[in-house]
Amino acid sequence: MSELAVWNCAQLVTLAGPARSRVGPEMRELAIVPGGAMLIRDGRIQAIGSRAEMERVLSADAQIFDAGGRIVLPGFVDAHTHPVFAGTRAGEFEQRAEGAPYAEIAARGGGIRSTVRLTREAGEAELLVAARRYCAWFLRGGTTTIEAKSGYGLSLESEVKILRVIRQLAADGRLRYVPTFLGAHEVPDEYRGRLDAYADLVVHEMLPRIAEEHLAEYCDVFCEPTVFPAAQARAILLAARALGFGLRIHADQFTPDEGALLAAELGASTADHLEVTGPAGLEALKAAGVQPVLLPASVYHLGSTRYPAARQMIDLDLPVVLATDFNPGSSPTASMPMVLSLASTQMRMTPAESITAATINAAYSLRRGHQIGSLEPGKLADFVIHDCGDYRELPYFFGREPAWAVYVGGTCVYSSPHFY
Repeated sequence: MSELAVWNCAQLVTLAGPARSRVGPEMRELAIVPGGAMLIRDGRIQAIGSRAEMERVLSADAQIFDAGGRIVLPGFVDAHTHPVFAGTRAGEFEQRAEGAPYAEIAARGGGIRSTVRLTREAGEAELLVAARRYCAWFLRGGTTTIEAKSGYGLSLESEVKILRVIRQLAADGRLRYVPTFLGAHEVPDEYRGRLDAYADLVVHEMLPRIAEEHLAEYCDVFCEPTVFPAAQARAILLAARALGFGLRIHADQFTPDEGALLAAELGASTADHLEVTGPAGLEALKAAGVQPVLLPASVYHLGSTRYPAARQMIDLDLPVVLATDFNPGSSPTASMPMVLSLASTQMRMTPAESITAATINAAYSLRRGHQIGSLEPGKLADFVIHDCGDYRELPYFFGREPAWAVYVGGTCVYSSPHFY
């Protein structure tokens, strides 16, 4: 039996509470234990309390970690990322800085399709090296679980290749991965003007193969009138559901309500983006129990000022989730602390609400709330010691990497170079 005790925590931010996503005022209730301590046995949390209480039940050979008056949180759960791709789009970033709109760059063959071309050319080994680099970025920000989408292959073999890389990353054991198939991310070059033919390829070839190899838990579609309109998105998602996939939808990034209404109609787990969702879409999400996943870093990086209506969603008792949308084009950041800062400054979410959205609510959006997302007895010991004395410092001091030590299943997978 392995045993670890963590004590001398300025704040042990447990997020203990009801076994479900948190809504409304509940999102401000972090269940903090001041000066708290935690006992871990065989990778799971055994007890939460005071140092004195932990000392009474410690075994003689237990490992002790003194948090040094720092805060301890559950690992962030990043519920929307695209972590496997080749190359970068730094050149397009420069073009946008010079005034070229994102849509214009995409129309010239840039955007998602430019990354698709590079990713198709790359081998699994090359993609794995790059993705392991990004894995380290997530850990340095205090993230321990990510939802990992494909979507930069857009052909049967390339989508399978990406999902196999995600499987290899999960086997590394440093970061937890929840795989999502996003073959309907864009229409590839060879299918331009033949949307229905490409949708048929996704339905009849890609989805069955990925289901057969058990490469993904979820299926996602970029539902927009200019990408995959509701009719084609519905057909793909219905086929995915029939094969046992959970459903997620890129919804309402540019066009109001079409994606949100489809997510509600199909009972999707999440509707992601929602920058332009209107009252009808929000009410439909609430009635259907769909969780909104908000991606403020994407809005920021694209130079937009149209952020999702987070306050309205919280007032409607929607169980809001925050995620990075890490990808090479619209949101090249793996930093959940940066997302927390944007949530407070641009969407008027309190620090407590944003932490709830990035931990327990995100965990439930991935059907893992019973295992991760809070620090409670019986759950996996995925936790982070952050180099600050108050949880509000995480969004307040933006642009830094606050994680001092990161544990996944009770094992230290990252420690700051300044660690002592």
